Amino acid sequence: MIRAYALLLWLAATLLPLGAAQAADPRLVPDVSNRAIDIQYSFTGEELLLFGAILYPGQRLPDDRADIVVVLKGPVRPIVLREKQRVAGIWVNASSIRLRTSPGFYAIGSSRPIDELVDERTAAIFELGLRNLSMSPTGFSQAKKLERFENGLIDLYRRLGLFYEDPSAVEIREGVLYRARIPVPARVPVGNYRAETYLISKGRVIAVASRDVEIRKAGFERFVALAAQRHGFLYGLSAVLLSLTFGYGASAIFRRR
Repeated sequence: MIRAYALLLWLAATLLPLGAAQAADPRLVPDVSNRAIDIQYSFTGEELLLFGAILYPGQRLPDDRADIVVVLKGPVRPIVLREKQRVAGIWVNASSIRLRTSPGFYAIGSSRPIDELVDERTAAIFELGLRNLSMSPTGFSQAKKLERFENGLIDLYRRLGLFYEDPSAVEIREGVLYRARIPVPARVPVGNYRAETYLISKGRVIAVASRDVEIRKAGFERFVALAAQRHGFLYGLSAVLLSLTFGYGASAIFRRR
């Protein structure tokens, strides 16, 4: 009995300071303007609003205000990158590399430039910024070759609007409320996304919170996508028959003319 009581006292003495330290840290209460984005034939893109509040202990704002970084990322999937070279006047695939965790979309916004908020090590750990994405190449690859391929992918996706970076996208009001607008392009891939919010103070990430976002096909596009996934053979057969029908119809029209 005495041993059990002593154990309880030891646990209380150990856990209470830890709980007090955790209570002293601020918390994030994030949200997004739309938890599900539907893609239809008329979809031309959308602007997603990431917003929320910073809850400080005792509702007292510190003298040194914190910064906010928001990230919208997904879906992560493997991808093979190929590099073309001109050989004897013909462009051919010369070399390739496979990345296991390449995001189909990545957007980051912050209240200040990332390099002013955290050091390179912290940015790499939390994958803050396009240059800090961890894409997990398979097999051994030279550092220069990997860097060349990753830079090419980043440049391509930037031009397509699938990679986005804005060091002034986050607006913080009264040191408590924050918001950021993230553009979602028309060619965004469908899948599950995660909207992450990072609270940063004095070069340290002190709070992280996230919300899930789903981008999905809707209407006739959803019907076609589900048919292709669930009934592949019938979908392929229907596509062939439809092509033959349209081809025959077009040839009949031209013969009459």
